[in-house]
Amino acid sequence: MPDEIIPEEIEHAQFRAMGTDVSVLALGAGGDLGAVAADAIEALEAKWSRFRPTSELCRLNDAVGAPVVVSPETFDLVARAVDAWQFTGGRYDPTILPALIAAGYDRSFDELAPDNGAPVGDPVPAPGCAGIVLDPIVHAIRLPPGVALDLGGIGKGYAADLVARDLVRSPDWHGVLVNLGGDLRAMGESPAPHGWVIEVDDPLGTGATGLLSLSTGAVATSTRLRRAWTRAGREMHHLVDPRTGLPGGSGVASVTVIAGDAWRAEVLAKAAFLAGSVDGGRLVTDAGATGLLVTDDGAVVELDGLSAFRV
Repeated sequence: MPDEIIPEEIEHAQFRAMGTDVSVLALGAGGDLGAVAADAIEALEAKWSRFRPTSELCRLNDAVGAPVVVSPETFDLVARAVDAWQFTGGRYDPTILPALIAAGYDRSFDELAPDNGAPVGDPVPAPGCAGIVLDPIVHAIRLPPGVALDLGGIGKGYAADLVARDLVRSPDWHGVLVNLGGDLRAMGESPAPHGWVIEVDDPLGTGATGLLSLSTGAVATSTRLRRAWTRAGREMHHLVDPRTGLPGGSGVASVTVIAGDAWRAEVLAKAAFLAGSVDGGRLVTDAGATGLLVTDDGAVVELDGLSAFRV
């Protein structure tokens, strides 16, 4: 995942949450940064985890076509997921949960055995979001029968957005960088002279991805080389193509996107990975974002606008 470069005199907290490594940097002092951030992320994970039977997401997935009233945070996350499905032309699709389970991702990644010998299930193309009904008045959601959501990636991005927002609203910190499993969100003030300096994820070890400078906004990376496992000797990863229900392969090893919000950067990176270097790059720039793609042969494709963020 992308790594922040920590300036001196910056408050720093590290911990595990949402099944991944979390790092929070902050300008200012006074509160317990780690405890505040960890509590905020835990409250969101308790609502959104598909691995906690008591979560709002599990309750929604189990409702079998009935409307479910959820918290404002969960409603807003699902609404963003449906919006992302629309503006990526279905390349991002939160209804891939059955396909993930068929591929063997049926428990938290920390608990996933490298290869337990179980056969791969039949591929399950995603049904899409067209039948999802959102009622913003009462924060109710109805999933059609047979539709179940996975909100893992977009949930990490949106959690980074919300935690960053809440931290800079407090009297203790006036600038933050939240890195939640590679979904980074900068908000408020940033360190002089370059802002927050971020080392771009380099999954193939090309040495060519370089550094980015961010004062505000978000960075996210999607790669097939993380969250990967095998089933019956077959290589699998979590970036499932909604059209086929199988882990995607488009000649791209990773995509890094810079956007205004972490949830948007996250879904654009995932959609661009599945679309390939040409169509994926166009998808990112058409959405008003920028970034870079690393192809399977190690080439780095920089998109229009990226130079403004280079150190």
